[in-house]
This record gives sequence, structure tokens and C-alpha cells, in this order.
Amino acid sequence: MSDAFGELPPSWESVLGDELGAPYFRKLEDFVAKDRAAAEVFPPPQEVFAAFEHTPFDEVRVLILGQDPYHDNDQAHGLCFSVRRGVKVPPSLRNIYKELESDVGVTGPEHGFLEAWAGRGVLLLNTVLTVRAHKANSHRKKGWETFTDRVIEALAAREDPLVFVLWGKPAQKKIPLIEKHGDHHEILAAAHPSPLSARNGFFGSKPFSGVNAALERWGKPAIDWSLD
Repeated sequence: MSDAFGELPPSWESVLGDELGAPYFRKLEDFVAKDRAAAEVFPPPQEVFAAFEHTPFDEVRVLILGQDPYHDNDQAHGLCFSVRRGVKVPPSLRNIYKELESDVGVTGPEHGFLEAWAGRGVLLLNTVLTVRAHKANSHRKKGWETFTDRVIEALAAREDPLVFVLWGKPAQKKIPLIEKHGDHHEILAAAHPSPLSARNGFFGSKPFSGVNAALERWGKPAIDWSLD
């Protein structure tokens, strides 16, 4: 394990191993290590690649794409939109829970821990994987976007189809990365669940039933969206 982040799990290293030795990634690793030495950085090193640990490459059936990790204490743990048990559910996740209940009748729990989804084939990926404490977007444009673009492309290059769930304009800018590898995947795009935009196209977008409709069309089992 480096001072910056842990190791990529084997199923992903076999796909993305070349990235880890690329100059941009070495520069990114150095930046994160130095920032950890100077300040608190979230999530801790062993959880930076948590999304990949919980959802092996060949088991990804759905990708939900987030942006910057949560930057307050005890929130970020490597899965987009998710927070640790005992931490107040953030506003965007509250809105996700509202849509979850409206769409498929699943009541969101009192916690915001989404690891169960990750274990069922839902890759919960942020486009940036680290952040300095209490400074939103502080690790953007340092190399993470290049790395996570390669993740998206690796998934899009699979013959086995999956569903890409893209909430908000930054996520939707990844559509060309997906479409250049063919049209066999399902892309579900909607507004971001943030309180600033949820009423402008997130509520009523029915992403959870949309995911399962696509999976069933391909002869794959539906996702169990329950979190109890």
C-alpha cells in the first residue's frame, strides 16, 4: 500500500494495470501522498479503491457515476453517494431514496450505507476518488478523471452489456466514451439528485426500474434495491 491509496484489486488490475504505471498516475499518486502528509484527505488510503473491491470487473451490471467524494468527517468511504452507518444521510442521497420509493416501492433506510448495492453488481464510482477534508473539488483535475475515464471505457468495451446511470451534466459528458464502443449498453441519463436540480428532471426519472427493465431484457436477474 502506498501513502496515497491502496492497491487495485486483481480483477481490475488485469484491465487497468497499464494505467498504474502511466506518468499521469505516478504524478497523481505523488500529489495525493503529499496532500495526506500536509492535511487530512478522504477517504483513508485503504478505502480509495473500495468501489472496485466490492464490485469485481466481470460482475459489474450497473455503473452509477458520482463526482467528488464527500469532504466532511466520516462520510467518504470509497462508494459514490454512500456514507458510513451512523452518519447523517446527505441531501442528495435523501433524494435518491425518495425516487427509490416512488419508482420501485423500496423505502430507504435511516442509514446511507450503500455497500449492499455494490455487492449486487452496482459499481458506485466517483469521477474523482480523493478530496482534502472540508475542501470540495480540491483533488479535481489532478489525474483522477483520466483514470476513471479509462474505467468507463473498459466497461464500455465489454461485450457483456451493462447499464450506465448518469446523473447530472458532468456525468453525461461521459456518454461519448461509452458510445464509441457500440450501442449495446443501456444509458440512463437524468438530472443530478442534488436539492439544486432534483426537481428539474431527477424526480420521476425512474432509474431503478429502468435498470431492471434493461437487465431483464438481456436475460439477466434484476437488482435487489433494498438496503435493510
